[in-house]
Amino acid sequence: MTRRNFQDMLNEYLPNELLKEELIRRDYILTKMNKDNNWKGGKLIVPFKGAGASSVKFGQLTDTSDIAQSVYVRGSIDDYREVWGSLIFNQRDLQEHDGKIPESTFLRLLPDELEDFMEYKKEVVSIQLGTGPHFATATDDGTTGGVLEVDRIDRFQVDQKVVLQDDDTAAANYYVLETDVNNRTVLLSASRGGAAADISAYTVAANAKCYHDGVLDNGTFTSMRDAFLSAANNGSTKIHGVDKTKYGILQSVNVDGSSITATNILDKLFDAYTEVRTRAKGMATEYLMSYKHLGSILKALEASKGAYRVTSDPKVNVYGWTEVGITSVKGDLKFVGIQEMDDDIIPLVDWRSITFRSNGFFRKRISPDGREYFEVRNTNGYQYVVDCLLFGEAEYKKPGHSAIIYDVDYA
Repeated sequence: MTRRNFQDMLNEYLPNELLKEELIRRDYILTKMNKDNNWKGGKLIVPFKGAGASSVKFGQLTDTSDIAQSVYVRGSIDDYREVWGSLIFNQRDLQEHDGKIPESTFLRLLPDELEDFMEYKKEVVSIQLGTGPHFATATDDGTTGGVLEVDRIDRFQVDQKVVLQDDDTAAANYYVLETDVNNRTVLLSASRGGAAADISAYTVAANAKCYHDGVLDNGTFTSMRDAFLSAANNGSTKIHGVDKTKYGILQSVNVDGSSITATNILDKLFDAYTEVRTRAKGMATEYLMSYKHLGSILKALEASKGAYRVTSDPKVNVYGWTEVGITSVKGDLKFVGIQEMDDDIIPLVDWRSITFRSNGFFRKRISPDGREYFEVRNTNGYQYVVDCLLFGEAEYKKPGHSAIIYDVDYA
C-alpha cells in the first residue's frame, strides 16, 4: 500500500492546471469569453473607441479644420476581483493508525469532494459573470419562523451561508437549515445549525435578495446584467469608469421583454434580433437564457415548424448547458440554456467584445514555505484546509455590440 503525505498527493491529484481547466470548461460563459492570463493585478487600462472618423463630403474635400477625428476614451479596471473557495479534510478520516495517509483512502475521498466543489464554484462564478450580484430573489415575504420563498431554490443547500438584504433592511448573515424544493423555500438561522431566525423584515415589496458571502462588502465581477442594462433598467451607470450615456459603443440595445409569453417567445426573440441589427453594431448572434425559456422555445419549434428551421439539433453538454441553432427569414441564431441564467433577462451576446482577464485563473493558494494546505489543530484532531482562488475581472470593450432583453416575466 502506497502511503504518502497530504502535500504530495495534492500536488499529484489536484494540480493547478487541472483545477483551472476543469472549472473553465464547466462554465459556459467563461468557456466562450476571450481569456487573458497575463494580468498581474493593479489598475488595468481599458481603451474604448468612443467614435470613429466620420468626415465624408460630396463634391469636394472636407476643410481641414472641420475633419472629425476618432475619439479614444480611457477607461480602467482598478483591480481584479477575488473569489475564494475552501475545502476541508479531517486527518482522522484520511490517516491509518500509524499516522500516514494511504493513497487509497485519499483517492476514495478526493474525487467526490472535488467534483462537488468544482460544480458549486462553477455555478457561483457563472452566476456572477452572467446575472450577478444577487443569486436569488425572494418571491414572498420572510417569516418570523425563518422561512423564505425564493425564485431559485436550486442555488441553495444546507449549511450554506447567505447574505440577505432589501431596500429597507440592512444586510445580515444567515445559514440554511433546510431546503424545500417543491415549495421553493429555505429555512434560515442566524448561526450554522442554530434556531430559525426572524426574517420578517425582508419583504418582496422592498426587493429582498440573497447574495453570496462578501459580494456586498467587497464587490464582484462585472456581470452581463450590469454591463448590458442601462441605468434606467437597473444596470450600471458606468462601464469601467466611463459613463455609458456618453458613447454609443458603451450602450447595449435594451429591449423590453414584458410582452413575451411562453407561446410567442420565439417570434419575440427574432423580432428583438431584427431590432438590434438596426440599432447596434457587431455580430451578436447568441442568446443566453434560463432553461425555462429554452423549454418554451423548443415547444414553440414543434408548433411552428414551417416558420423556423433548426440548423443544429438540441445538444446537451455533459457539464449542464443545452444549445440549439435556429434560422428564419430574419437571420440565424443560437439559443443556449444554462442553469445559472435568471428568468428576467435574456442577453444577446457578441463574444468577441468580452475578455476575462486574470493571473492564473483557478489555482490553489500556496504558503510562503510551499505548502498548498493549511493545517488546523482542534481538540478532537487535525484538519487540512485547501483554499482555491480566482483573481480576475470581465472586460467589456464594446458593450454596444451586444444587447439584452429585460423584464421577462411569464408563468
